[in-house]
Amino acid sequence: MTSSLAAQLTVTTPIDLSAYDSRATTGFEGKKADAAEQLAEMGDELSDLQERLFAGGRSGVSKTRILIVLQGMDTSGKGGIIRHVAGLVDPQGLAISSFKQPTPAELEHDFLWRIRRGLPDPGTIGVFDRSHYEDVLIARVRQLAAPEEIERRYNAINKFEKEFTDSGGVILKCFLHITSEDQKERLAARLDDPTKHWKYNSGDLDERMLWSDYQHAYAVALERCSPEHAPWHVVPSGRKWYRNWAVASLLLDELRNLHLEWPDADYDISVEKARLAGL
Repeated sequence: MTSSLAAQLTVTTPIDLSAYDSRATTGFEGKKADAAEQLAEMGDELSDLQERLFAGGRSGVSKTRILIVLQGMDTSGKGGIIRHVAGLVDPQGLAISSFKQPTPAELEHDFLWRIRRGLPDPGTIGVFDRSHYEDVLIARVRQLAAPEEIERRYNAINKFEKEFTDSGGVILKCFLHITSEDQKERLAARLDDPTKHWKYNSGDLDERMLWSDYQHAYAVALERCSPEHAPWHVVPSGRKWYRNWAVASLLLDELRNLHLEWPDADYDISVEKARLAGL
């Protein structure tokens, strides 16, 4: 099921985001309650495979690591994925990074400098809440860099991701697709609920005014940076429950494809048992 899901969600060029249904339930048969049940069932296998991944990295026998890149407009659910999907695995094998506006110190370096510092170690699942793609999205929309520099960055991103996968890394890139109407509804819900006021940022409205510009910037980035070794997946995110199920399914599929095994002991088990028995 998940292999076909990845194929259905993978970006093919050219792309027109307005043609994507944000409330689609691609690859899923059932209702909201069924998705929640399946997500819970996936938790045990995700946890087991992640522990195998972590054990391989910790023991030094494997360089494999996974990077989940989450991109999407405000309210698309990046935090929800971290809470409901990444939260299914052991936190000691999880590394979460969030890339906001660069600091003055970060601006002194190439745009990928801070990204490299946030890459997961062997055996770890890293999650980027926003990522290096901000530098070809907001930088393009807000004209924070010259057109020729933006063009250079697409190529730099492709090279950077190829280096990561060549070194034993696996990249799962998910664009959480919502519509302008979806976002308006979610922003209104935050304003109506005192427990969500802290999540509201008036600056989101400034970015919302540039919705069409961002959609174009995303389309270009998805087209330019979706090679076979690191493809983009457009995940319909108008239904939160489907979004969570889909990303969890994609992650589970990536872990299964690694055929992870427990590392062999680097000591004589019988000798250690005898020593323990004598203590």
